[in-house]
Amino acid sequence: MKSFLALVVGLFISLTTTAQIRKDPTNWSVKVDKQPTKVGDVVSIQIQVRIADSWHIYSNDLNPDIGPLPTSFKFPKSENYTLVGKTTPVGVREVFEEVWGTKVRQFENKALFVQKIKVLKPTFTFAGTAEYMSCSSKDGTCLPPAEVDLSTEVKAIASTGAVPGTTITGVASTPAPTSTVTKPTSETTVAAMMPDPVPVVSDTVEAEKSTVSEVISNPEEVLKEEAEASDGSLGGFLLAAFLSGLVALLTPCVFPIIPATVSFFTNQQGGQWKALLYGFFIIAIYVLIGTVVSRFNGPAFANFVSTHWVPNLLFFAIFFIFGLSFLGLFEIVLPNSLINQADARSEKGGILGIFFMAFTLVLVSFSCTGPIVGSLLVASAGGEVIKPILGMAAFSSAFAVPFTLFAAFPQWLRGLPRSGGWLNSVKVVLGFLELALAFKFLSVADQVYHWHLLDREVFLSIWIVIFALIGFYFLGKLRLPHDSETKFISVQKLLMAIATFSFVVYMIPGLWGAPLKALSGYLPPETSQDFNLHNQQSMGSTSSQPTLTESIKYADLFHFPRGFQGFFDYQQALNYSKKVGKPVFIDFTGHGCVNCREMEARVWSDPAVMSRLQNDYVLVALYVDDKTELPESQWYTSTYDGKVKKTIGAQNADLQITKYNNNAQPHYCLVNSEGKLLVSPKNYDRDVANFVAFLDAGKAKS
Repeated sequence: MKSFLALVVGLFISLTTTAQIRKDPTNWSVKVDKQPTKVGDVVSIQIQVRIADSWHIYSNDLNPDIGPLPTSFKFPKSENYTLVGKTTPVGVREVFEEVWGTKVRQFENKALFVQKIKVLKPTFTFAGTAEYMSCSSKDGTCLPPAEVDLSTEVKAIASTGAVPGTTITGVASTPAPTSTVTKPTSETTVAAMMPDPVPVVSDTVEAEKSTVSEVISNPEEVLKEEAEASDGSLGGFLLAAFLSGLVALLTPCVFPIIPATVSFFTNQQGGQWKALLYGFFIIAIYVLIGTVVSRFNGPAFANFVSTHWVPNLLFFAIFFIFGLSFLGLFEIVLPNSLINQADARSEKGGILGIFFMAFTLVLVSFSCTGPIVGSLLVASAGGEVIKPILGMAAFSSAFAVPFTLFAAFPQWLRGLPRSGGWLNSVKVVLGFLELALAFKFLSVADQVYHWHLLDREVFLSIWIVIFALIGFYFLGKLRLPHDSETKFISVQKLLMAIATFSFVVYMIPGLWGAPLKALSGYLPPETSQDFNLHNQQSMGSTSSQPTLTESIKYADLFHFPRGFQGFFDYQQALNYSKKVGKPVFIDFTGHGCVNCREMEARVWSDPAVMSRLQNDYVLVALYVDDKTELPESQWYTSTYDGKVKKTIGAQNADLQITKYNNNAQPHYCLVNSEGKLLVSPKNYDRDVANFVAFLDAGKAKS
């Protein structure tokens, strides 16, 4: 039962993954090839880029139809100079990239672009902007397009005048001017001077010195919190993947094969190392599957997967079909011809024969392991590019280790239980769990698009019925295809039935609005419930909360939990903050954000937190994944990625990135009436004392 629960928790963990902003791996600088110069001369502006190890940017002469975004430059018209020709890339490499299916022109380690200008007036500042995309050569991750400001001073004199800093014998050595490069994504000012046109770049890029304009006591803490949250989520996912591999061993397609396979290796010379090789090939095959999936993953795809209705409905269908398959309605099998070919090649012996033995096992067990593997791959689709690879490695390690261990210690086989009807019971229970998980994906799409098909009480009703059926199945009151007749109920099944029915009883009060804190992150929000007795009582107990004195924008779409009052529009909240003289509590949240719901249920509900939110702050919840389209007059083009932001969610997400340099949810910012940070923001943290200290610090700075 613990394995089953771990599988459920692990699959849900994937829905809590928060996206992280990765540091820009480039460092830009600008210099003039000769200083000082004369009016009327043509000089070269050298735009130099240091690029971190294992990263690259694309050339400005790359065909934009290929796929990646080429680097582009914009230089405004000026009376001080005229452009001579186009910006020229120097030292660009042409390489074949599988992801784009063609050759691309790119820079690694360092890049140089040259723009010639004709000097028309004495000393002036040459300025422009560059837009570029950085991609990792290790995992294929591409950061969103970024824009950088470029500027440098051009020292020039009239052709009839004396040259400053010269003598009769020539021009004195004058150092090149320091160039300023401003990166809007991190709000930093970088001062850099590069002594030669194409500098030698070390394996590690020198850390940039930054000054943050917002009032933040220690912004590094934010990145540390996000990294720890990401690591924790990945660790939980890998644990669930490993336990899923153990569960897969207990299915009817795999468990009976173990003794026969182990006997094959123990009855021949060198059987132990062959069994080890057999296990290695099993892991390699599954890791290959994860690698293929990872090629279609990435940050942009992750956002699409987590919010759009198409992938969520697709995943709902996958889980639902797999669930019905496990229950015995039909079997998902691969073509017999493929299995027969693999089996025939496994008989050739040698290393190749062992590989095909492992491949045959993967194919034969597909009808049982396919739904589990598919579920894990779906669960990792919204995460990092590396997550499917690591997930398959963890799953296959648990799946392959028993074959190797039993071959090394054949006496352990005597302790294995005999095959029987209990194997099909494992499969059936997994089928019910797959059905329960399917509705989670449907729920996410339902919340984001406001369909109101799976409000909280409907979702809970479905789960109550599914888990009640699992309980009756444990008691032998429900029989499905392939089940053997049960004459008595074992103590183990009785205990599992008790645990399952206890879970059902726990969920029932939720139909009337009980918070169900243990499931708060996985259920639709309490605000979606038609009748909520708990909220009515909460609203009565929080009557001391100040009543908002104006109409709330988007109040028909969004609602605060637990009777809180607040806004759903950023500017409206700031305006109200000026009016009442209170700081603003910004909650960057999402309909499909599991950790957001947990924070609301476990932290916001604490009396100390509730009192401070009610009395000390103006609340505003900004949903970053909402798909409600705004009137065309409110659309705008983002300075971050150059895309038109048409929906409420897209504009909120763009605000979070451009203004507060973060794209994780939940993300809490305490700001003044001008939107400036009062203290370092906070992410997911279930420690009530920490959250109270966070709120008190913000109030003290306001």
